Amino acid sequence: MNTATLLISCPDRKGLSAAIANFLYTYNANIVHSDQHQDNSENLFLMRVEWDLADFTLDMSAFTAAFQPIADRFDMHWTVALSAQRPRMAIFVSKYDHCLVDLLHRHQSGELHCDIPLVISNHEDCRALAEFYGVPYHVVEVNKDNKAEAEAKQRELLQAHGVDLIVLARYMQVLSHEFTGAYPQKVINIHHSFLPAFDGAKPYHRAFARGVKLIGATSHYVTEVLDDGPIIEQDVIRISHRDDVDELVLKGRDLERVVLSRAVKWHLAHRVLVYSNKTVIFA
Repeated sequence: MNTATLLISCPDRKGLSAAIANFLYTYNANIVHSDQHQDNSENLFLMRVEWDLADFTLDMSAFTAAFQPIADRFDMHWTVALSAQRPRMAIFVSKYDHCLVDLLHRHQSGELHCDIPLVISNHEDCRALAEFYGVPYHVVEVNKDNKAEAEAKQRELLQAHGVDLIVLARYMQVLSHEFTGAYPQKVINIHHSFLPAFDGAKPYHRAFARGVKLIGATSHYVTEVLDDGPIIEQDVIRISHRDDVDELVLKGRDLERVVLSRAVKWHLAHRVLVYSNKTVIFA
């Protein structure tokens, strides 16, 4: 189905849903999905509406001009996306390959609605895997003395390939504020812990030392504050006193790949709205 998806956030007030539905009905839209949420603590209205373009009489190139008066009337922040336009996603990886494998397989099977023009790494380890799936693999070495130069090369590659989304599939480098600031809400990370617990390095080791009974994984948008961006998806698994650190790592890897893939899938489907360092997921 060829569809368009509208994401909206604005101050909550009467008549919002009616105004949006009436606008779409005016142009013969067939709404196939509609969901909304009111955050009473912030007096905020959030909505996702998707419609079939088969009989839609408004040319989408004219959509912005036609919809803007309603957006101005209700003080909306909004975006519209077309299913026919496939986002271009770059994957960053270091040595751990489990998340990369999962993303490439799901993409090949058609589960992820995007193109993957390249994989960027600071190591050679995953080259054969990327090439098996037919994805170009670029190594940009990173050390404490060349981070600015390395990030400049990475950004050149991203711009040359028209990348819309960056996924950090266990990329073991902290991105600079300049890098993350250039891609707001367009960098998704997987952290091997149920944030906000055990942020930063070696969370499984710290979880083991604390004697926790659950371990988790968290996928979030990357911001300037380490491991503090809006959370998209999380999951947990129960562990036992019999599990050592190696067992925690093995169990955690299964969570990491599933949690990251869910977050990426929802982002690509335009099901995520961010506000106040939180997200609403219209799943």
